Amino acid sequence: MEENFPKLLGERVRQVQAELAQASEGRYPPPRLIAVTKTHPPEMILPLLNCGVSAVGENRVQEILEKRAALERKFRIHLIGRLQSNKVKYIIEDVCLIHSLDRLSLAAEIDRQAQRHGRVMDVLVQVSPAGEPQKGGMAPEAVRSFLEEARRMPGLRVRGLMAVMPQSDDQAYLSGLFAGMRQLFDRLREEAMEGVEMEELSMGMSGDYRLAARHGATMVRVGSALFGQRSYR
Repeated sequence: MEENFPKLLGERVRQVQAELAQASEGRYPPPRLIAVTKTHPPEMILPLLNCGVSAVGENRVQEILEKRAALERKFRIHLIGRLQSNKVKYIIEDVCLIHSLDRLSLAAEIDRQAQRHGRVMDVLVQVSPAGEPQKGGMAPEAVRSFLEEARRMPGLRVRGLMAVMPQSDDQAYLSGLFAGMRQLFDRLREEAMEGVEMEELSMGMSGDYRLAARHGATMVRVGSALFGQRSYR
């Protein structure tokens, strides 16, 4: 890690947060920043605390297991990547929120492991607004019926929705996808389905967090805009 990295990280955090506030335009509260720490070692992550950031996002179960001793007492760890059902048992006690619930078999395993460990696991339902199967997520029209099943599982607490947008330079196209996600979120929230707490809308990454803020994301998952492009794995 370069000697001046903590200072540079602080500057980047302030810049991103200022841009989120500006993009929200007073229409929505600025989204909370989830620092995506995949591929970065604890010594690069710990300076986030001095920047007022204590929520980090990890994509892989193995990385959570490797880093948890250094992070879990200081940070709230979010699982933001695709999750295999057979890996749930390894992280059920370490993460505060699973962003990537996208199928009933995974919901059932999270429910089983959460009950086994005496907790209720907060989850977000992952939606695929552009229909990209390689990124996971369900079609927007499938979300409500999924919630009808998931809300009956006592080990789960659905807190909202998550989406990963496609890579595109077409800002109008992306804006439409973000707007559609916000509309879906608002519709489900207004419905006030029993057993579902529609409070969080996780969308936006380093390339599109400004658009996400403009369309009412409550949290954004930002990595390279904070840490740079270099991977340490």
